[in-house]
Amino acid sequence: MAWWQVERGFKNAISKDVNPDLAKEREAPPFSLERFTNILDGGAENTRLRRTVEATVHSDPVFSRQDIYFQTLKERYEGTIKRTINFRKKMEQMGWQENGPEQKFIYRIFGGEVAFNVHNVFINSILGLGTDEQIAKWIPLAKNLHIIGTYAQTELGHGTYLRGLETTANFNIDSQEFVLNTPKISATKWWPGDLGRSASHAVVLAQLHIKDKAYGMHAFIVPIRSLKDHSPLPGIVVGDIGPKMSFEHIDNGYLILRDVHVPKENMLSKYSQVLPDGSYMKLGSEKINYFTMIIVRVGMLTNEVTPSLVKACIIAIRYSIVRHQSELKPGAPEAQILDYQTQQQKVLSQLAVAYASHFVSEYLQNVYSAVYDEIKMGKFESLPELHAIAAGLKALVTEYCTAGIEVCRKACGGHGYSLLSGLPSLYTKLAASCTYEGENTVLFLQTARFLIKCCAAAQTGQALPQSVIYFTSPRAKKCRAKNKLDFLNPEIYIEAYEHKAYRLIQNAASQLQSLVNSGAEQYDAWNRTSVQLVQASMAHCHYIIVKVFVDTMKTLRNEPSIQEAVKTLCDLFALNGIFTNSGGFLHDGYLSGPQMDMATAAYLDSLAAVRKTAILLTDAFDYTDEQLNSALGSYDGQVYQRLFEWAQKAPANTQVNSAYENYLKPLLQSTLSKL
Repeated sequence: MAWWQVERGFKNAISKDVNPDLAKEREAPPFSLERFTNILDGGAENTRLRRTVEATVHSDPVFSRQDIYFQTLKERYEGTIKRTINFRKKMEQMGWQENGPEQKFIYRIFGGEVAFNVHNVFINSILGLGTDEQIAKWIPLAKNLHIIGTYAQTELGHGTYLRGLETTANFNIDSQEFVLNTPKISATKWWPGDLGRSASHAVVLAQLHIKDKAYGMHAFIVPIRSLKDHSPLPGIVVGDIGPKMSFEHIDNGYLILRDVHVPKENMLSKYSQVLPDGSYMKLGSEKINYFTMIIVRVGMLTNEVTPSLVKACIIAIRYSIVRHQSELKPGAPEAQILDYQTQQQKVLSQLAVAYASHFVSEYLQNVYSAVYDEIKMGKFESLPELHAIAAGLKALVTEYCTAGIEVCRKACGGHGYSLLSGLPSLYTKLAASCTYEGENTVLFLQTARFLIKCCAAAQTGQALPQSVIYFTSPRAKKCRAKNKLDFLNPEIYIEAYEHKAYRLIQNAASQLQSLVNSGAEQYDAWNRTSVQLVQASMAHCHYIIVKVFVDTMKTLRNEPSIQEAVKTLCDLFALNGIFTNSGGFLHDGYLSGPQMDMATAAYLDSLAAVRKTAILLTDAFDYTDEQLNSALGSYDGQVYQRLFEWAQKAPANTQVNSAYENYLKPLLQSTLSKL
């Protein structure tokens, strides 16, 4: 019987045997794979619990995403809501707590294909900005899905620039209400997820006005749809914004407000209040209104951005081991494409980025938790630093990870173009992260403002925040590396990144001041320096990532074999940055030409070192086939069988071809007599 006759009739006939190329790569691991997984999970108990949750969910067919690539927009949206609601039921059935560790695995399990993501932002906004009374009223309703919320900040005409938002909230002293309006089309709220078809309520960001005086942007809880029949409430115009590049399962929406009245207690008032007589009281830092965005930026790196690149690397590296192409050695069998140095540069460099992103996301989470604890005690001193770190890292990590997924996709050749590979969906979804929750260039400039202030403080001897303490560190004008092995010393490349970052920051600050001294207005000088400021901000954030990677590696001293593997990745990440941005290190002579040659040699050696354990370094993340949902990236490596089987599920293979009946048949049958 021919292979295709066997394949055509099977449903689960993919071989249970692991592809021999993959099996060989997994033989005799130099470190404990299980222990490595435990470290990435934050402990053995977390690994155990995660696998328990995953096994429970994967065993229930209601949660299957197997045919997702063939579904319509309507099916994706409704299927996501169905899965999410059933998951909540499963949590209750299993005794999993709403805020327990089990819930954080939902993103990992469903790959972000879940409903009510922005509903969670709605909840966090109330928790972060609401009074105890507001939290007591709204949070139980939201957590039980008795109301469904969204976070309506972005407008057609404005996004990241909160002071430019045009939606207004006027306080009416007589009725003790706020009257909300979107005064022009550019003020229309645009893009909030869960708004298009799902949400009943929204936290609306609007400019507060009292007695014709403006008090800036504030957050208001606004009912938008009836809880009885889900119809828009009076004064509300709401709907879906239409098809997008990705996020087919999310109902991003628009919202117009026409004299919509909400009671005074609907303004989130933990840090600012309006008294009955119209008096206004500020109770905390004005930057607290940015806190909801900070929460989202911190969470998105951990839950969405890093996992997307990790999955792309798993898929691309497994495929690169299974796929054979051309002769590497004349007369020898076709080689595994991962044995080609150019392929190693593509996918292994991205694996190093994935690990760097994983570790810096954990670092950012820790910084956020520490600052949040301070804020709860009424201390806001660290908030500007957190805002700057979160903005810059969100921007740089999303840029790196989005670009990295595309590298992985192209590294898989033609098969990477198929949706069934899982790679196009990862890319189109993650591409949005470069613009939502702050457009990246704007965020880099926000970080730059913090850096310029700190640069000035350093010159006057003031105390500096921890993230910029290197501004005052003694530094050499020349790199002290003597040979290529020196470039595998973390101290050597950390010093190089410090030098580059501080040079760019100082140069941008000097250029800015020079323009001001020559008579330019501050705003004009800033604009004329903005390209250099973005460059400086990126260099600072890249330095932070390298530093965090090295610091994380050092904590593994009790796990020497794992530490060695992590160090090869750390070396590769740092040296890849030097190799691909050589001009920044050569510019002022910090690195010489011969030293750059040494760094390049060390970089290429690092590629070869990571190649030895590449499959184990991807397996350590412990993603299931269900989570990867990729015909190219399965654990068993049966790529071609899986591609063929999945292709048979395409509706086009079983549906009547109406194009044939309507258009092709007359053309083809007109030639029958001639043939």
